[in-house]
Amino acid sequence: MTVRDFAPRDRPEYIAMSADFYSGDGALHPIGRDHFENTFDHILTGEDRSVRGVILKQAGRTAGYALIVRYWSCEAGGETVMLDEVYIKSDFRGEGLGSAFMEWLGKEYGHAKRFRLEVCPQNRRVMGLYKRFGFEVLDYIQMMRE
Repeated sequence: MTVRDFAPRDRPEYIAMSADFYSGDGALHPIGRDHFENTFDHILTGEDRSVRGVILKQAGRTAGYALIVRYWSCEAGGETVMLDEVYIKSDFRGEGLGSAFMEWLGKEYGHAKRFRLEVCPQNRRVMGLYKRFGFEVLDYIQMMRE
């Protein structure tokens, strides 16, 4: 597996993969296409170094994508890497790409003090992957305002 940053040519495939991600077990509810478009455009401007989009490739074919957000955390005592989204196309699932990506993430951001992510309760298979890489369930109640 190889990982590379988003490029302009990735836009249609990223949007299709994101739509699939948000219609499956990876998300609590679907979101509008404009969110995918705005995210892709924002990342490509390169102005915001705290967010990164990467394409996962296997044997020269696009296998998935990930969105990574970095921020400072006083509680962690340094940089936190938030794995905002990870998506692997159904044709590539079960081939070890999730594990390969998690290994890449650990090497790429080995300086980080903390890694965080969200996972939907119904996505048990992915939870198992994250637990194998040392993630644990937090007792926090997460709140948001839109």
